[in-house]
Amino acid sequence: MTVLPDTSRRLDLARAAAAAAVAVLPSSQPLEVGVPTSTLPEHLPAGQAVTARFTGTATGDIVVLVAEDLATALQQSPFGPLDLASAVRSAIESAAGVFGPVVVEPGQQMEPSVAFSAIAAKGDAMFVPLLEGDQTRAAIGISVRAGGGETARVAERVADAAPSLRRAGLDLLHDVEMEISAELGRTRMSVRELLSLAPGAVVELDRAAGSPADLLVNGRLIARGEVVVIDENFGIRITDIVSPVGERG
Repeated sequence: MTVLPDTSRRLDLARAAAAAAVAVLPSSQPLEVGVPTSTLPEHLPAGQAVTARFTGTATGDIVVLVAEDLATALQQSPFGPLDLASAVRSAIESAAGVFGPVVVEPGQQMEPSVAFSAIAAKGDAMFVPLLEGDQTRAAIGISVRAGGGETARVAERVADAAPSLRRAGLDLLHDVEMEISAELGRTRMSVRELLSLAPGAVVELDRAAGSPADLLVNGRLIARGEVVVIDENFGIRITDIVSPVGERG
């Protein structure tokens, strides 16, 4: 039979889980683990939350709340909208891993107040603020319904190692696959003109011959370049990187 640790131990586990999560949580500035509490925080930072259930050595739920500016940045990145649940999955998996070998189910995005209230209603929840200076920039809620002595030892090792685990938060997005396409130009046609197209028809584009082609990632313009031929395949030699401000609609 597995017995839940007492409140003090559960607070230590929550702190260790938060330390593991914050090491991989996307953030423009390093975040520090605040003081864990067993009561629902009165003032949560404005943002969006992702909740996920895990099972294995321990069973429970984790909620990760990220500040609104980070959620907005992920949605408006130069590489196109990024799914928030996917972006914070590594943080959720790291936090859940503190409790032993577990399997984390796909995360679900929901309103922070709803997600944290659901965790609090389970009666064994712990909450940890994540701080930038003296401001709460994110938060983690954890409810664990099983755990043991080995869980506590793992938590202690993770807490001790957390400072060495920290890296730039957005590094976890480096392996996300993106669709890249090249565009020679655009034009507008009526339905009548479109239906009249046939093999051999010439479509005039809104770009002069020899002008650079656009390079798009998930439909967003990020660069321009020259069309080249590489081993009988077309390619683009980048000549200009376009900032998001310079993107055309």
